[in-house]
Amino acid sequence: MAVAAYGLDIVVSDLGEVSLAHTVFFAAGAYATALLSTRLGAGSWATLAAALTAGALLAAALGLVTLRLREFVFSLVTYAATVVAAAVAHNWPLLGGSDGVSAIPTLDLSVGPLRLAAGNDAQLWPYALVLLLLTLYAVRQFRRSRLGAMAMMVHLNPRLATMSGIDVGRVRLLVFVLSSLFSAAAGWLYAYQRAYVGPDLFETYFLVLMLTAVVLVGRRRLLAPLIGTALIVGQERFLSFGGDVNAIILGGALVTALAILPGGLDGTLRRLFARPAPRPTAEREPLPQP
Repeated sequence: MAVAAYGLDIVVSDLGEVSLAHTVFFAAGAYATALLSTRLGAGSWATLAAALTAGALLAAALGLVTLRLREFVFSLVTYAATVVAAAVAHNWPLLGGSDGVSAIPTLDLSVGPLRLAAGNDAQLWPYALVLLLLTLYAVRQFRRSRLGAMAMMVHLNPRLATMSGIDVGRVRLLVFVLSSLFSAAAGWLYAYQRAYVGPDLFETYFLVLMLTAVVLVGRRRLLAPLIGTALIVGQERFLSFGGDVNAIILGGALVTALAILPGGLDGTLRRLFARPAPRPTAEREPLPQP
């Protein structure tokens, strides 16, 4: 879930857009994995490549249409794309329809004599950890790269970026496609963990979870989506009050982060513990000499 949130975090924090279509990339990675592994017997490396390709192609197609739009119009169009994708998943027999795709085999990344397989959750967590660490490294390198710097310039001042010779449309599209890779990779691993993929991946829960994880702690903080996801999932696992109440808590956390804590928990704590600036002291005029 944290890896999926990092895909959205790049778009929100670095590009300045609120994408509501990253559940589509998450589901694309999961569906590509499910279909290839169950119907063609593809291995886990092949399904990973297919998941990344599916996410990138969908992001490129959607980005070419939507990235010309800005602000709330962009968000509305990406949400409409999610609704359309959910309808397709529910009704297209190739994707299993409302029944989805089940009996997904276990993860097997073995290479030659090197055995790398996971038959249950206890054996799967090291691979999830490796994927998370790779994601953290990739996001960190992106923000230090030339593309990351151009994305911030496009975010803060598109006109200045254009005057500086930056192709704004190309930068926005590249960042959007890059972000889809993280969400698609998360869907790939989620399919193996769950052994089932269905239209429920398009439910609002996954979208709200990603958005809350991105904004709850603070934007452009490398560990913020990870900490946000840990807080959300931790509440659901260890302080659960039932499905409906948990959904209210999750939605309330998103509203609170957006309306009351615009800087997130990190910004709020920094303000609370910041040292007050010293008051300037008035200079005394020199006394007249006798």
